[in-house]
Amino acid sequence: MQNHHRFEHQNSLINSSGDLGFQFSFAFQPIVDVRHRGIISFEALVRGPHGECSASVFSQVHKNDILRFDEMCRRKAIHLASRLNIPNRLNLNLAAQSIYEVDMSITATFQASIQSGIPAENIIFEVLESESLTEQKNLIEYLRLIQEFGFDTAIDDFGAGYSGLKLLTEYQPYYIKLDRHLIGNIHEDFVKQRIFSGVRKICDSLSIEIVAEGVENVGEYRWLNEAGISIFQGYYFARPAFEALPDVANKVFCT
Repeated sequence: MQNHHRFEHQNSLINSSGDLGFQFSFAFQPIVDVRHRGIISFEALVRGPHGECSASVFSQVHKNDILRFDEMCRRKAIHLASRLNIPNRLNLNLAAQSIYEVDMSITATFQASIQSGIPAENIIFEVLESESLTEQKNLIEYLRLIQEFGFDTAIDDFGAGYSGLKLLTEYQPYYIKLDRHLIGNIHEDFVKQRIFSGVRKICDSLSIEIVAEGVENVGEYRWLNEAGISIFQGYYFARPAFEALPDVANKVFCT
């Protein structure tokens, strides 16, 4: 993987101070496919200008700027990923508040993908599962609009809320990312195992891929892999790297 170089900080820093009054950048965490023993995508995670946690950035966003901030994040993450020569796909988060304004900002994201050289089909929008998502009658229309631009979609933190199954009855994303609450110590928890089995049967019948997100130890990985999961994300494979694309140690695939 071509990911050991970093930019000079002043060149790689994503500066939004002219628009929002503060600076932010990104870390990238790999999503791996153990079947093919490699990284298939990187998720862009917002960070402070020196790698500070996302909470320190979100705390500076005024409520009236949430939509603009969210759209700026996508554009700037795309450009940084391009400058890092990302070799595969890129996962971008879409705030729940933004899903209903997506027709106003999706064009800017699409233009950023063209300018950066990262084709739309290599970008996946992650929509956070939220009970409020299914309360809006136009949700499905907006998700399909995203796909019409050539982007793929995923439901993030599936199982954290109460709307995931209801959403699947009307819309099938590219994949779902299981919430860490369901993944944590699943190898030791019979109830979690039964819930997982039910979700997997549903996704298999709908041809929806499952990503096990937040995998932190070998026990979780082994159980999920034996249960048929092959796509993973979490500290067990690699921690997010600030303004860099981290490798996944080969020993992980041999565990």
